[in-house]
Amino acid sequence: MERLRMTAVSQLRGLSTRVSDQFSLAPAMHFPEAAKGAFALEFGRFLDQTDRVAKSEHLFDLLSDFALNFDCPWIAYGSLGPDQKGLKPVRGDPAVMLNYPDEWQERYFERGYHRIDPTIKRSRRRAEAFRWSEVYNDESTTEDERRIFDEAATFGLRSGISVPLHGPCGRLAIMNFAQAWDGEFQNRAIMYLQLAALHFHLRVGKFANSRSIEEIPKLSPREKECILWTAKGKSSWEIGKIVGISVNTVNFHVKNVMRKMDAVSRTTAAIKALKFGIIEL
Repeated sequence: MERLRMTAVSQLRGLSTRVSDQFSLAPAMHFPEAAKGAFALEFGRFLDQTDRVAKSEHLFDLLSDFALNFDCPWIAYGSLGPDQKGLKPVRGDPAVMLNYPDEWQERYFERGYHRIDPTIKRSRRRAEAFRWSEVYNDESTTEDERRIFDEAATFGLRSGISVPLHGPCGRLAIMNFAQAWDGEFQNRAIMYLQLAALHFHLRVGKFANSRSIEEIPKLSPREKECILWTAKGKSSWEIGKIVGISVNTVNFHVKNVMRKMDAVSRTTAAIKALKFGIIEL
């Protein structure tokens, strides 16, 4: 336990230096004092575990487990280019990863909320993490933008924070953490989630840079057709009517795409297909 405590302290110090030097996200945090708590030990354990990881999906699972320490069952990560208004993948960027409820993912993209999400607009202007309640209560937030938060709450995402992760040439990634209950995130929780998000972002970027050529999965024409309509927010029943096949056949093709894309949900598979340029909206 003492070795783990010292590891946590040393790594917290190292990461805090990188945060301050590269992103200036948390310039006034006293990490040695915070490292005495249980959260610091969990954070140190998270850092130790990620050092042995070689895949982004495994890293995402570790971050998901760490976020549960702060009652956050839902997390989402995505990248934007300098001219992008919505969270749509950019070729060459790390894959979008999220574990939001499938029904909310489908509704979010079907309604085009990725084009007007106020957390994206605020992330472009902010360097530090912020609570969703700050955005909701801001007088500049429109009723359409507030509706996104209201509807998300009906699917279990009742409160949350967003962590902007700024990079070169106007690049921006955003990590969201969401809770299933109403309440405000404490400052210490935000501190650790922000640091974990930054560590995740840097590791994912390192993975992407280490792959000179990324193998693009091969999809059949029918698989491309089904995942394209999925990306447009259509249900299996709707896709079956459009394409002229049964719901079971649609599900069969979509599951094949999920397997080839190494995706945990149909929406994530659709996002990856867009990222690879296999389909276009």
